[in-house]
Amino acid sequence: MEVFRMDKGCWRQTLALVVVVLVSTNAEASFSRHMNDFIKAVKQVEAGHPASEPVAVLRRLRRAAGLNDAFIQHFLGNANSSGPEIGTHLSGYIKKAMHHRMTEDTKEEGVVLTPDGTTVALTPLLLGIEAGLLSKTAGRVRGLYQLTLAKDLSSSPLTQRLGPDGCWDSLTSPQVFTLLDSPSVLTTAQVNGGMDGVVLGMEVSDKSKRPLKLSSLLTEYYCHQLGSKGLDAAPRLISRRRRENFRGLVVPPLLTRKVVKSVELQRRLKGRSKMDVKEKKQLTAVVREGMKEFVHMYMDCPPMIPRCMWGAEPYRGTPTNLSLPLSFMYIHHTHTPSQPCLTLEQCSADMRSMQRFHQEDRGWDDIGYSFVAGSDGYIYEGRGWLWQGAHTLGHNSIGYGVSFIGDYATRLPSQHSMGLVRDQLASCAVGGGRLVANFTLQGHRQVVNTSCPGDALYNEIRGWEHYGEVKKGRRSA
Repeated sequence: MEVFRMDKGCWRQTLALVVVVLVSTNAEASFSRHMNDFIKAVKQVEAGHPASEPVAVLRRLRRAAGLNDAFIQHFLGNANSSGPEIGTHLSGYIKKAMHHRMTEDTKEEGVVLTPDGTTVALTPLLLGIEAGLLSKTAGRVRGLYQLTLAKDLSSSPLTQRLGPDGCWDSLTSPQVFTLLDSPSVLTTAQVNGGMDGVVLGMEVSDKSKRPLKLSSLLTEYYCHQLGSKGLDAAPRLISRRRRENFRGLVVPPLLTRKVVKSVELQRRLKGRSKMDVKEKKQLTAVVREGMKEFVHMYMDCPPMIPRCMWGAEPYRGTPTNLSLPLSFMYIHHTHTPSQPCLTLEQCSADMRSMQRFHQEDRGWDDIGYSFVAGSDGYIYEGRGWLWQGAHTLGHNSIGYGVSFIGDYATRLPSQHSMGLVRDQLASCAVGGGRLVANFTLQGHRQVVNTSCPGDALYNEIRGWEHYGEVKKGRRSA
């Protein structure tokens, strides 16, 4: 009888183990390409070895993903010496989630959707964090820029265009990310991941700020929920602030030098001869020139949510192309919706609601605005840079219409959202040849009989650079 009880106990333990394995396997198989699910996978890796330091977890992730080439090892060491391997099913998910590539049908792999609505490549993000954790001196991180951005920037001439962004097949359980155009030297997801890798790598290089767990660091950075004041009261170190944090850390000449150093290192690792002085000067000149496009797109321009990400319906009819550059920017408020939006879900719902109203009730071809500012840290693409809008009657062909979600008759939008429009969107438009340098900014009410953009917001924009009174000029519908 005693033997029977022992066998029965073993059988129960075995059955329990099988149930756990099956549940774990099914969970791993159902992981999506969402940052929340990737963080869950990281937690499983951490749970397997609770005493592991974050750098050990990162090395195990790197080994599972096959990220162990000579360039990476030069800075981070060999990932194959990082303890036991991750289980087959979990490592399979990690490899697919981290292995970056573009397919022939313009799908981008190795990227995940973050809760704030942007997409990041995981490899440069995690390499940057690992470099920071290995640093012994805060502020001087060996290989940080080469591992996050510089190597990718050096892999092809920077004279090529950068981008594009893309869209997911689902926002709740994303699996497939499709680019909006043919891939270039560096996609927006790679840049986002690289920026985050630089920001977080520099942060954790300070020993007093090193996290106890990698999953906690990723959760705090990507999953912060905004309060009623939006980004005005948000912490400094969150993904919605990636561009402003990156701008505070990196100057273009520094990144140019790191790109050149990446080229030199790759040549040395391949056993090729060292560049002579003339060759290095020529390379530096090419990189410096190409860096202007990178700075314009990812440091001057605001982060933007494309139409397909907020669920836009197709344009009805044939769009009228604008004749660029334009001379005016017209400021609006939506009035309805009357409340600021603080999440991708809410801002997207507001955009779809306005588009339905404009298309169904007003009979317009599309949402009328060129761009719309949410209070979640992003600009939402309406008709965009190239298509004539339906925002400012009689002036649509000579200016962009930019609206703030909310009713601003008695209060102002967040300072952060106003800065996105006043400083970054305007600078982006001028730098990209879409607005003339001496463009005029006006409120909707200045040229149309309306209370828009609300008394409070109108009084605010009267103090903005480029604000001007009504000027006579060419006007058309």
